[in-house]
Amino acid sequence: MPQANNKEKRETRGRQPEKPSVNNLQNPKGMRDILPEEWSVLDKIMNTARALSEFYGFSRIETPVLEYADLFSRGVGLGTDIVEKEMYVLTTKGGDKLALRPEYTAPVMRSYIQQGMSHLPQPRRLWYIGPVFRHENPQAMRYRQFTQFGMEVLGNSDPIFDAEIIIAAYRLFEELKIKNVTIEVNSIGCKTCQPAYRKKLADYYRKLDICEDCKIRIDQNPLRLLDCKNEKCQPYKQGAPVILDNLCQNCRSHFRQVLEYLDEAKIPYVLNPRLVRGLDYYSRTVFETFAEGESSALASGGRYDYLAEMIGGRSTPAVGVAAGIERIAEIMKSRGIAVQQKTKEKVFIIHVGDMSKKKSLSLIEEFRKSGVPVLSEPSKESLSAQMELAAKNNAPLALIFGQKESYEDNVIIRDMESGVQEVVPITKVVEEVKKRLR
Repeated sequence: MPQANNKEKRETRGRQPEKPSVNNLQNPKGMRDILPEEWSVLDKIMNTARALSEFYGFSRIETPVLEYADLFSRGVGLGTDIVEKEMYVLTTKGGDKLALRPEYTAPVMRSYIQQGMSHLPQPRRLWYIGPVFRHENPQAMRYRQFTQFGMEVLGNSDPIFDAEIIIAAYRLFEELKIKNVTIEVNSIGCKTCQPAYRKKLADYYRKLDICEDCKIRIDQNPLRLLDCKNEKCQPYKQGAPVILDNLCQNCRSHFRQVLEYLDEAKIPYVLNPRLVRGLDYYSRTVFETFAEGESSALASGGRYDYLAEMIGGRSTPAVGVAAGIERIAEIMKSRGIAVQQKTKEKVFIIHVGDMSKKKSLSLIEEFRKSGVPVLSEPSKESLSAQMELAAKNNAPLALIFGQKESYEDNVIIRDMESGVQEVVPITKVVEEVKKRLR
């Protein structure tokens, strides 16, 4: 037996390694590469989101991609699709159960509590942008890894902040030229009035032939009965009790003020008394934003005054909104919304011969230090090929660095439009180029 094993080892040692399978050369299901040509739109969205957040006084926060899994099971809710079906969970060598971040709100609240932000002036306005992960069925505008942008106001229950968040979301789409955006808004009450409504809702649905998921929701979180996407349950929503008829006086007053603020800012909205959102931490104001003709929300959010307590902290009122960047990009693409790229004119450096190729490297660095963008193509040797590239890239000036010029420490500046050329000492070429570009 030992001899056979040794022979087997020798044969294995002599074998060529197996070529990777086709599957190893593909991205995982539901995840994708973002190619260079897509970044102009994505950068536009991200830059607009950043500018808008900073205008409204929000400061950026970033939380780890990995969090303890129970942060989401306690905060988002055990009965939610995110926790039950969509989280990527792993166990570390030390036995810790971690999850890839499926959303930002719970981690932001965790950070607010852990970092002692409650001791700072309130409210705290925080914004974020980064990758989140959900193991759901890939489909149009829905990926298992996507980029989420959001804004959160923590530490104040004033309804003006609910309105501020909704206004900011609306302005984002306005800035991005996405027209005919609809905001659906509702109030789902608080600890005082919500329990009685939940009971009414559960009693109503218990008499109906509902889907298997909804049979579980009746006991876990009856509000999510109104969030069911199963076709079987859709007709029942129309006859369901309406939450707005069951709000306590405080919630009624809070919601009325939110709507008054939106009216004052002339933000168009539609009351949707069956809008509840799918996460357990929501209370009072909830909203979703839709582009015309789309069934998937571009942005959604609401108030979550009980999240801090759900994850083990002190009571902290809060409200926020989140949006998927890739989904917004797809909407802009489908509507033909053009993105103007603001690019600086780039000077093209042309080398002829080995010495000039070598010296062009230090010349490129001088332009970099001076903030003048340049292009070059070291792999091309012929003057004509490099001149053609300069023309294709719409370079206003070409700097021709031939063998004669490299010996004499000069550079030829060629105006690509007029064809006029001038020899300039290499020590003065950066200054001369800057003058001509101005």
